[in-house]
Amino acid sequence: MNETIAGAPRAAAPWHLWAVGLISLLWNCYGAYEYAMSHIGGREFILGRGFDEAAVTWFEAMPPWATACWAIGVWVSLVGSILLLARSRHAATAFLVSLVGAAASFAYQFTSDRPASIEGFGNTVIPVVILIAIVLQWYYARRMTAAGVLR
Repeated sequence: MNETIAGAPRAAAPWHLWAVGLISLLWNCYGAYEYAMSHIGGREFILGRGFDEAAVTWFEAMPPWATACWAIGVWVSLVGSILLLARSRHAATAFLVSLVGAAASFAYQFTSDRPASIEGFGNTVIPVVILIAIVLQWYYARRMTAAGVLR
C-alpha cells in the first residue's frame, strides 16, 4: 500500500488499470477526432466518411442542444480516461456525465428525421456500442474507486 498526502492508505495500481486506461484513452481519442473533424472538416469530412449531401445538411441543421450533448459525451469521456490514468476517483463521475450527454445526443439522432445515408446497420449499432463502452468505463472506474485504487 502507498500513502496519500492526507496519510490515508491507497491500494497499489493493478496492471489492468493501465491497460484499461490506455484502451479507454485511445477509444475516446478516436471519438474526439471524429467530433472535431465533423466540425473542423465539415462537409468534406462528412462526405469522405461515405455520407451524402443530405447527411451534410442534417449534421449542419443539428440543434445547438444536441451538438452540446454530443460534445459533452465525447470530451467528458476523454477527460474521464485521463482521470482514470491519473488515478482520480472523479473518472467515474466524468464517465457518468459523458453517458448522459451521449444518450441525449443519440436520442436526438434516433428521433430526428435522418437521411437514408445515415440509416443502416452500422449507424444504428455504433451508438449502442458507444453507450455500452461508456457504461463499462464508468463501471470500471467505480470498481477501482471502491477498491481504493482511485483517490
